[in-house]
Order: sequence, then structure tokens, then C-alpha cells
Amino acid sequence: MQIKKITRSILALFCVLAASAQSHTQSLLWEISGNGLSAPSYLAGTFHTMCAEDFLMKEKVKTALGKTKNLVLEINYTDSGEVEALQKMMSAEQPLSAQLDAESLKRLENILVQYGTSLKEVDSFSPQALYSLVSKKSFTCAPADLRMYEIELIKLAMGNGARIGGLETVETQAKYLGLAYNLHQTIEQLEAGDSYAAITKDMIKAFQDENLEELTRMVRDRRFMNDEQEKWVLTERNRNWAQSMPDMMKKESTFFAVGGGHLGGNNGVIKLLQDLGYTLKPVIL
Repeated sequence: MQIKKITRSILALFCVLAASAQSHTQSLLWEISGNGLSAPSYLAGTFHTMCAEDFLMKEKVKTALGKTKNLVLEINYTDSGEVEALQKMMSAEQPLSAQLDAESLKRLENILVQYGTSLKEVDSFSPQALYSLVSKKSFTCAPADLRMYEIELIKLAMGNGARIGGLETVETQAKYLGLAYNLHQTIEQLEAGDSYAAITKDMIKAFQDENLEELTRMVRDRRFMNDEQEKWVLTERNRNWAQSMPDMMKKESTFFAVGGGHLGGNNGVIKLLQDLGYTLKPVIL
């Protein structure tokens, strides 16, 4: 499958997902060792989408990726079946106009004007696709100037002859996103578009500085994610991933790349892997 086709297919999903390990360490790349591993693996935090002028992939990330046999992302975007499922996820089973009462419909129509679109243009969208409109507020550059971290990793991995895999399926991810944000909650998120724009700038700066503590705090900002939403978007998925990663690392050295918000905190992937007996060391240089 061509990279350009993959890029078009996953852009909307990346805009839905949030961009959390000892929080005092300035690193978004961690070496995983011990617990019977014959070779180190790596865990990297990504920022799914950003403007080209802000895009940064440090040399240490490229070096670590080159040492491994596999690149494992949240989803395997090179799997044509997964890309097909992703495209399907972006369409609703019934129009938005049929799911909302008159008051909610009018509210949505007023919000959509602020995003330069209309109900007619988005009526077939799923809540996940509707949520992706937030990117129009979050990023000031044109869609053609957006860069996707995972796509750049895929290009490098393919060039190195590495295999590509995923920690979950599109179906699983859609289930958790649906549990976190129903249609009415999605509309509330669209209303907070200006706040998204402001915090996105700060999150990109924290990512560039590898300030894991600050990135963790901002991803969990209660304006955008309450306790229940954090459970489904972050905690439950982190636990699932941490349980599946050992088998992958045991077979061959693996480079795991997930959104930076999944790394830190008591329920972050780093802490969960440490609880399983692995040693995680920040890669500083």
C-alpha cells in the first residue's frame, strides 16, 4: 500500500486522539531491558500530527529504530484491512441530523459555522470523524502542510527492512473512543475549539522539549478529558498494550511508538512495564 494512501486514511483519526515513567526525566524515548529479554526494545512517545514547521524527530529516535526488527504502533496502518476499517469508522450508521433533537441540532449547526463547514457537509460523519474537526482550530497550517509522526516512522522502518505491527485494531480503538465520547460530548469538545488551539501550541513545545511531566499534565486537562474519558482513552488501552508487549519483545527487539500521553503517570505504559519486571531507562542523548 502506498504511503500517500495511508496518510490520507489516518489523518482524521490522528486528530481525534490525544497527543505520560518517571515524570521528572526529560525524555520521550525509553530503553526496555531485563526480565529475560535477549536484546533491548524501545518505547517512544509521539505527537501524532503537527505542522511541518514544528515537526521534529530526534536522531536518537532514528538510531533506536534502526537497532530493532519491528516497529509496533497503536494500529498497523500498513494493513489494508485496518485502513479499510478506519475509513468505515469515520461514517455514521445514521445521519447526525437523525440522532439529535432540534435544540442540539441547532447548537451543532452554530458551532459548525465556526469551523467553516455545515451540517450538510458532515451529516454522514461518525462522532469520531466529527471530533476530528478540532484540528481546524488546533493547527494553523494548511492540511497539505501537516506531518504525521507515525507515517515518518513507517517510512524509516520500511527502509530498514523492519516489520510493522499494531498494539490494537481499529475496531478496538473505535470501541474505546465511543465509550469515551458520545455524540453530545463530541459537540462539547467542538465548542472548546479555541481552548484546543491554545493548549496544542503548549503541547507541541512540551513534546519538542521532551518534557514528559508537562505533556502528561496537559493531555489530562479536565477541560477536554474527565475521569471516565481518561479511563477509556488512556488507562484501559495502556493496560491492554502492556499485557501484549512482552510477547512481542521476547521474540525480537521491538520499537513501540504510541502517543506521548500514554507514557507517564501511575497508569502509563512505562509504569505498567516496570510493574511487570522490566527495566526502563530514559535515552537522553
